[in-house]
Amino acid sequence: MAQRVQSAQEFLQDSFVPLVAALCSEEAEKVTRKNNLGFCELIKPFCRLTSEVHMRDPNNQLHIIKNLKIAVNNIITQPPQQGAIRKLLNDVVTVSQPAEGLVANVITAGDYDLNISATTPWFEAYRESFLQSMPSSDHEFLNHYVACMLVVSSSEPEPVEQFLKLSQEQHQIQHSNEYSYPKWFIPNTLKYYVLLHDVSLGEEQRADSIYEEMKQRYGTQGCYLLKINSRGSNRGTDEQIPDPWSQYLQKNTIQTQEPYEDGPYTVISNKNSDHFIPLDGLGNDSKVDGLSNNFKSHPLQLDHTSDSSCFDGTDYVKPNSSMHESKKLNTWTPHGTCLTLTDHDRIRQFIQEFTFRGLLPHIEKTIRQLNDQLISRKGLSRSLFSATKKWFSGSKVPEKSVNELKSTSGLLYPPEAPELQIRKMADLCFLVQHYELAYNCYHTAKKDFLNDQAMLYAAGALEMAAVSAFLQPGAPRPYPAHYMDTAIQTYRDICKNMMLAERCVLLSAEVLKSQSKYSEAAALLIRLTSEDSDLRSALLLEQAAHCFINMKSPMVRKFAFHMILAGHRYSKAGQKKHALRCYCQAMQVYKGKGWSLAEDHINFTIGRQSFTLRQLDNAVSAFRHILINDSKQSAAQQGAFLREYLYVYRNVSQLSPDGPLPQLPLPYINSSATRVFFGHDRRPSEGEKQAATHISLDQEYESEFSYQWKELEEQAVAAANKGTALSNFQPTQYCLNKYSDNSRFPLGVVEEPITVEVAFRNPLKVPLLLTDLSLLWKFQPKDYNSKNNGETKEVETSGKDMIGAEVISEFLMNSEETKMARLKLFPHQTGELHILGVVYNLGTIQSTSVLDGVDPSVVLQTGKFISNGMSVRGRQDLEIQGPRLNSTKEEKTSIKYGPDRRLDPIITEEMPLLEVFFINFPTGLLCGEIRKTYVEFMNVGKCPLTGVKVVSKRPEFFTFGGSSAILTPLSPSASEHCSAYKTVVKHSTSLYSLTSSADSSDFGVGTGCQPEVIDVPLPDSVLLPGASVQLPMWLRGPDEEGVHEINFLFYYESIRKHSKMCHRVLRHTAVICTSRSLTVRATVYRSNALEDEKGDGDNMLVFVDVENINTSEAGVKEFHIVQVSSNSKNWKLQESINLSEDKDIKLANREKGKLCLKAVRCKHSVENYTFADIVFGSEQIISSTSPCADFFFRSLYSDLKRTRSQQSVHTSQGAAKPSPDNAVRLIQKCSEVDLNIIVLWKAYVVEDNKQLILEGQHHVVLHTVGKEAFSFPQKQGFKKILGNSDWEDLEQESSEIGLFNFFRPENTSAPARPSLEQFSNLIKTSLHYPETYNHPFHQKSLCIVPVTLLLSNCSQADVDVIIDLRHKTTSPETLEIHGSFTWLGQTQYKLQLKSQEVSSLQLKACFVHTGVYNLGTPRVFAKLSDQVTLFETSQQNSMPALIIIGNV
Repeated sequence: MAQRVQSAQEFLQDSFVPLVAALCSEEAEKVTRKNNLGFCELIKPFCRLTSEVHMRDPNNQLHIIKNLKIAVNNIITQPPQQGAIRKLLNDVVTVSQPAEGLVANVITAGDYDLNISATTPWFEAYRESFLQSMPSSDHEFLNHYVACMLVVSSSEPEPVEQFLKLSQEQHQIQHSNEYSYPKWFIPNTLKYYVLLHDVSLGEEQRADSIYEEMKQRYGTQGCYLLKINSRGSNRGTDEQIPDPWSQYLQKNTIQTQEPYEDGPYTVISNKNSDHFIPLDGLGNDSKVDGLSNNFKSHPLQLDHTSDSSCFDGTDYVKPNSSMHESKKLNTWTPHGTCLTLTDHDRIRQFIQEFTFRGLLPHIEKTIRQLNDQLISRKGLSRSLFSATKKWFSGSKVPEKSVNELKSTSGLLYPPEAPELQIRKMADLCFLVQHYELAYNCYHTAKKDFLNDQAMLYAAGALEMAAVSAFLQPGAPRPYPAHYMDTAIQTYRDICKNMMLAERCVLLSAEVLKSQSKYSEAAALLIRLTSEDSDLRSALLLEQAAHCFINMKSPMVRKFAFHMILAGHRYSKAGQKKHALRCYCQAMQVYKGKGWSLAEDHINFTIGRQSFTLRQLDNAVSAFRHILINDSKQSAAQQGAFLREYLYVYRNVSQLSPDGPLPQLPLPYINSSATRVFFGHDRRPSEGEKQAATHISLDQEYESEFSYQWKELEEQAVAAANKGTALSNFQPTQYCLNKYSDNSRFPLGVVEEPITVEVAFRNPLKVPLLLTDLSLLWKFQPKDYNSKNNGETKEVETSGKDMIGAEVISEFLMNSEETKMARLKLFPHQTGELHILGVVYNLGTIQSTSVLDGVDPSVVLQTGKFISNGMSVRGRQDLEIQGPRLNSTKEEKTSIKYGPDRRLDPIITEEMPLLEVFFINFPTGLLCGEIRKTYVEFMNVGKCPLTGVKVVSKRPEFFTFGGSSAILTPLSPSASEHCSAYKTVVKHSTSLYSLTSSADSSDFGVGTGCQPEVIDVPLPDSVLLPGASVQLPMWLRGPDEEGVHEINFLFYYESIRKHSKMCHRVLRHTAVICTSRSLTVRATVYRSNALEDEKGDGDNMLVFVDVENINTSEAGVKEFHIVQVSSNSKNWKLQESINLSEDKDIKLANREKGKLCLKAVRCKHSVENYTFADIVFGSEQIISSTSPCADFFFRSLYSDLKRTRSQQSVHTSQGAAKPSPDNAVRLIQKCSEVDLNIIVLWKAYVVEDNKQLILEGQHHVVLHTVGKEAFSFPQKQGFKKILGNSDWEDLEQESSEIGLFNFFRPENTSAPARPSLEQFSNLIKTSLHYPETYNHPFHQKSLCIVPVTLLLSNCSQADVDVIIDLRHKTTSPETLEIHGSFTWLGQTQYKLQLKSQEVSSLQLKACFVHTGVYNLGTPRVFAKLSDQVTLFETSQQNSMPALIIIGNV
């Protein structure tokens, strides 16, 4: 139970006080009415004695009475009706609500912090009204009148006669059979005569004389002169007099309901007694049956037309009349305006005199008389006593069986019955606080009543015995709770009297609570809840809930559950406010604890009750909670919730149609998933024209690709900025999402749409229909060209001349669906745009069922939605939280978030807009295949564009042609059957190569530029608005097999320089699938011949292996090698050595061809590259022009870039490598060769019964003599292609492939030294001898053959050479081969060769048998003249020096 103002003892004492009746004359009432008060109301604040009172008990012991209170009421002759009492109690509870600003009691129990009402004034008001309105009954005397005050005004002509008349009225009411109500305590009721004197009227002497006459007639103990109204009513109200009546009158506003403010006092007649329900009776204004008071009708009597049952049922929802009256009475009326403080003291003195001299002596005398009667009867025998009882109980019913007795309320005693006399004495003792004597009497009476099976009387005695036991000072005996339990059960089950049972529960619960027996109190309260009274059940359940929460270990969930039950019963009783309060308090327990269904029920009820009470905001909030929590309700229930919500919301919006749009709870918006796209949608492909993919909302974000695009743009910007990267570079962002950098304000362009993709989620199992869906925005126009940007005007409404907004008329979301809505804005002015949220009508569609076999889910997809007509317009804000800041120490130790500005774009002035279309762009190519395609550039913006560049990470994939590129034919159709290469018809039949030269800078691979950034050769470098141009573009299939994604970034600028936006970019991702074609491997060796036939100097042999590794799926019939070209600054191919008679080199599937080519050193070392073409077909492809040279130079650059990155990896992994000194470098140069081979081919493909000719080229970069080089740059994926032992060689040698990788990276700091292989190329040796030598062995046994050993110094330094002619005998094979001939003469020669010097040495070989001999046995050692270490040169790469010795 909630806290209370009174203690339990005070409450119980005040529940039962001596009742005094009052009869007033009309004149007396007029005197009191000057103060807007009746007589009983006038004295009510002073009815509690401020001092102790003494009286003697029957044993003549002094008994002290403390804090005694008496009740003075007007006489009412009709008992109140039950329906009227219920209406009264209902109104009392309705009016009593929690005080505004009342500090709630915060109770912490476990995880719960609950705000609970500290007090329940409505319950206390109900309890007080209930106890006061209880009708008096015959089985007890507590609410019988003990005395009667007769009040007459001194201004009456004959006051004494008036007293006599009033005395007769009282006697007639008490003793006439005509009146059964009210009840009187004893036949000889105390009459106390009060003369009321109006001091303001004067005539004090007359009043005094009348009073003297009264004292003569009634004695000084029986009358009193009360003087009031010392202050005239016409005096000013300067003096502030306290108003002690307000608290009583306010408490009893409903009970008295007298219209004081209506002017002169009027008596309330029967016709409105159902509206005004005073408890204390009314004035004596009209006379019925000779009586001056309208005693016939009780103020609680209802009209005959009213149905008393409606106050209990669920239909009772509008106590409108009483609410109206209570509102009317809220206008404050001053009371006691004619009274001074002296008058207050006089009234107080009057009550004390009445109590001291009249009431208490009368009670004391009565108790003594009753006690004497009882004592005298104790002497009688039990049988006689029983006989007397039977005599007096003549009206008793015949004896019945126990079961029959228990089914009735028992006996009915006559008033003079001895048992009733005991009860009467007990009640009198109880009223004057003599609890011990009262208990004894109750206890005695209880036994007698039980013996007689008078269950109603016994229950009453048990009830009061328990209360008396509790109230005894010093608590000599424990509180007999079982007495109360028995009494309650008897009242309820046997006597069927719920009012008395309820009184028992109220009293006992208060006692148990004071003893902290909250569990027992709660059980008692719950026991009395029943269906017959919703209000009572609600109040008791609420008090039981408070018991649970106030226990030593608070039972929070029981508290909440019983609060819900109380709220439900309040609602049935029509107490909407109290119902709402109960549900709200219970919600604190259920909220956020996973009780989702309970939460939904509570919120739904709170919403409904709030709506009924017109608390629309609370209703909306409650319904909102039902919808936004992840509901576990069924679809039908969710639909009902949604319809209720929409109905309530519509009512709210109708109240303030011009107010701000309300926030809607549905559907959910995932704000962080909001994406913003700047620009037009991508154009679809038209036939062979494929638009650039650019970027769109349909693409998924990938951070890796995002970083690649940023790098590409940075390269383009740096190239446009003359090669210097910008320090404050920020990439262009067309699509902003949760992964992008949103810390800067994004840039939009005037007249270009801004698309906002909002992620909606429908959490319900019912579909939602959003209509008229659009964006909500705020715009500040600014002119960025003007100097003064300070003056801006802010426009919040949607001005269509500034911003155009797209509206989606219908947007259906199926149950539990996540769906994206793309909404567009069209800015027409420059300025700052802020996208605030979305605005839409929220509704639902009519529930569909399966009709004619059609599933309702199919209907939802048709686009024709049948709305149920219930929709509300509202908004949802898009509030995006920025990223968590985590850079500084302060940010790491606190939780701070950066800004997210994706919804706050700055609209800049007009910019050009480039669109790129690819014409006949292939999706599949062979590796190395060359294909000519066309690109169309179109400016769809409104201002010219310039400076178009394209940047890609794969520049070797495409080219627009160099400065020498042929731009004809200009149209794709004209070039359909033409070769992609520039060709000339080969005129001569010579096998020698045709040479030409080219500069790498012509093809964008010069020393100081970035080959990744290519200028697009637009005519005049400008593209006007609406103009378009087509340019040829050559593609070359990447060397690796598989699917390739190649990114192009087109960069362009406006002719006008803007402060906000400097450039724009367009992205395109080309997906090319390449299939295998050829693999080319090449090796270069030094030729054994020191000079060629023409004397052209140094020459080499180049062996080229070409293998067809194409798979049959590509449909390639065969490859033709049409030309092999070389490219070098120092070397050129001269001729093909092993050309067969069939000039056409064809390679079918898995065939391999081998070419041996002769290369000679160029006569003049020039800066330009020399291209030499060896043509195997009828047409020469000029390899020094586009596109052949383009792709060669680009692949050369990519190869160079790749080797550098590998070197940087090696360098970072190991220690810093020392740079080789000059001597070592000279040695290394000997084995270097800078020769590049281009193999050009044609492939014949059968596709759709048509034969197509494809062209292509492969590149091999030769760096080192004797080392095999490959046409593909990486070994991954080619192991299975080669499928032979060469792979192991490749693995061993691959780390040395590269332009500048001249030494193996080793983690050592030793000085760099040449490898053995490099030393082997220092000296080139050649043996000159006759191939066949015939000797007559039969004549001369020794055959001596002259042999010339030519030594050539290949380096630029002096070299010391040692020639050792002794045979190495390291293995049996060498013995077998070399044992049969010997060198004659010196076994060792030493000589020094100058730079590039050629020296000859004459040797003699001696043979003793015929046979074939290998003369290549001399071992040549060489060292640089200024070095110490000697190395042997290797002849392993030379041809065997075989000689045939014959016999003649």
